[in-house]
Amino acid sequence: MHLPKLCPSLPTNSTDAYIAQLRQIPVLSAQEESELAERYYYHQDLEAAKKLIIANLRFVVHIAQTYMGYGLALADLIQEGNIGLMKAVKRFDPKVGVRLISFAVHWIKAEIQEFILKNWRIVKIATTKAQRKLFFNIRRMKSRLGWFNAKEIKAVADDLGVKPEAVREMESRLAAHDISLDIGAEDRDEANGPTYPLIDTYFEDSRYDPARLLEASDSAESGQERLQGALTNLDPRAQTIIRERWLGHPKTTLQELANRYQVSAERVRQLEKKAIKDLRLAIEQADAC
Repeated sequence: MHLPKLCPSLPTNSTDAYIAQLRQIPVLSAQEESELAERYYYHQDLEAAKKLIIANLRFVVHIAQTYMGYGLALADLIQEGNIGLMKAVKRFDPKVGVRLISFAVHWIKAEIQEFILKNWRIVKIATTKAQRKLFFNIRRMKSRLGWFNAKEIKAVADDLGVKPEAVREMESRLAAHDISLDIGAEDRDEANGPTYPLIDTYFEDSRYDPARLLEASDSAESGQERLQGALTNLDPRAQTIIRERWLGHPKTTLQELANRYQVSAERVRQLEKKAIKDLRLAIEQADAC
């Protein structure tokens, strides 16, 4: 639905004036709203849709104000809520027998919540439906500052229909804070460690460190020796299956081996599975010695 200049402008530095302007817009009666909804629903009358939206903008402000505890500007929350209201008007069926705002609450909250999740932290804190529910309810349900005790965790979990572990995890996520990777010397206390940016301190590239390369080389050689030693404990057919299925290139297919040994491909798969199990056991025994 394209509705240019659908509602009063919302400058970020005059939110109070915008809200005061909305209070001057008369509220639609149920009959007036029904008539406008039918004009848009049946005849795509954009002027009717515009009137429906403008008349309900005050309710968007009320909903947006309930989300002011996340450190985001009220003006931004209102703008996102207005988008949700527009989507609701587009989908509103006047035959359902409810007022538009009752239908639109879901859409308004959904847009505001999505905006909060995208902008509250650098790393998205909630991705699944259950995590979103936890994120927006834990803050509301806290009866005191600090961490939940065991009783409170159980009460929250029971109320939201989730496991206590999920409540603890989300509470931990909420307590975490973003740290800039570019903090320099001027932003850090020299007594607390190096003054290099965090991106250098914690994300050092050690792939070409000679000591690490030598360690990796020794580890690879040792692994090869253990593998070859374990292979000698297998019977010749099992050795061939492992070498050609896992160590060779290109790899031999199950059917090719089945044709060679004149058995079914399923039988070769069973032999391969047993050989891998025996190989793993032999390597573990060698490591234990």
